[in-house]
Amino acid sequence: MLQIEHLNLVVSDINAELAFYSAAFPHWRIRDEGHSEWSGKERKWLHFGDDYQFLTFNDNGIDSNRELAGHQIGLAHFAFVTNNLDAMIARLKSAGFDPAKDGADEPYRKNIYFVDPAGFEVEFVEYLSDLPDQRNLSS
Repeated sequence: MLQIEHLNLVVSDINAELAFYSAAFPHWRIRDEGHSEWSGKERKWLHFGDDYQFLTFNDNGIDSNRELAGHQIGLAHFAFVTNNLDAMIARLKSAGFDPAKDGADEPYRKNIYFVDPAGFEVEFVEYLSDLPDQRNLSS
């Protein structure tokens, strides 16, 4: 089995990222952090996750993220599976983050999209079936 271990994200404000992802994943923790140099520029880095998956945040990012509605090359979004989408939405809203757009109307899954403080679009999905043919049904 293969699975994603981590995503390495360049951001401008690590604390803002922590506010968003701490609300989404209250069981995650700061695993490690430090300072380094990347391509001749000092940066702070931080690993936030659990024992199996994590996000790496690297500060000193410049400019803004790609236009999410545009056609530029780059990351469109990434997704996390949750067992309780309504609770995820409530935690994020309570922390001051509103959904960016609703997901598709499908019989075997619910999803929603948020944009994190660095401008990355994050999808949260709750599957309502264990059958792959139903879970992967596209509208």
